[in-house]
Amino acid sequence: MAADEAGGGERAGGVQVIARAAAVLRALRDHPDGLSLGELARLLGLARSTVQRIVEALDREQLVIAASPTRGVRLGPALLALAAAARFDVAEFARPVLQALARDSGETVDLSLLDGERLVFVEQVTGAQRLRAESGVGVAFPLHASAPGKAMLAALSAAELATLRPRLRLTALTPNTITGWPALQADLDAVRTRGWAVDQEENAAGICALAAALRLPGGEVAAISIPVPASRFDAVRDELAQRLLDRCSALRGTLRER
Repeated sequence: MAADEAGGGERAGGVQVIARAAAVLRALRDHPDGLSLGELARLLGLARSTVQRIVEALDREQLVIAASPTRGVRLGPALLALAAAARFDVAEFARPVLQALARDSGETVDLSLLDGERLVFVEQVTGAQRLRAESGVGVAFPLHASAPGKAMLAALSAAELATLRPRLRLTALTPNTITGWPALQADLDAVRTRGWAVDQEENAAGICALAAALRLPGGEVAAISIPVPASRFDAVRDELAQRLLDRCSALRGTLRER
């Protein structure tokens, strides 16, 4: 075998190992109580010996730890530092846009990240309005019943959405919450057409919101959202939507240059 062919084989093998390790980590993300080696092997369609070697390597780096004497392994503490660093960078990068939107509109502006079948708020700039809508950093929202969540769902590829869909539960949070897939799909189609998502008191009574999604360089999906009290939402919606689209379009251009 030629030297370059051997090197190519080694690189391909290394990529496969990384892909399998990532698959193990994603499986454990979806099963926070932990999985045994046998359960991981069946779930991923891999040999148990292969899973064991991957888990042992991840364990040495504290990316996984023992869940319990009888429950196999779960995600480890080293991932917390990695996640915190990634989210901090995203927040730092997007903060000038959040600040500009909050200054121009007077409303609170949030940044959130897709986290499995939910979203988590990772940054917030408070608006100047005396009556304003606010969540908090670290708070999680369901995807189907929030503007940033629907913006994220609309930004996923067909394959990504098909993978996520079985894990989503379209639970009613208010009388306005979308609880059926046909209606949600129609809403997502509208989001793709106009570029922004809307929450019409679907997550909480008295609160509406607009949001637009961003695809980050590492593949993560984020959203910038503007929550607004329902009492003034209709009067400011179109103006806020245009401001949001303009700022997010510029931010996407900057992301493409990275």
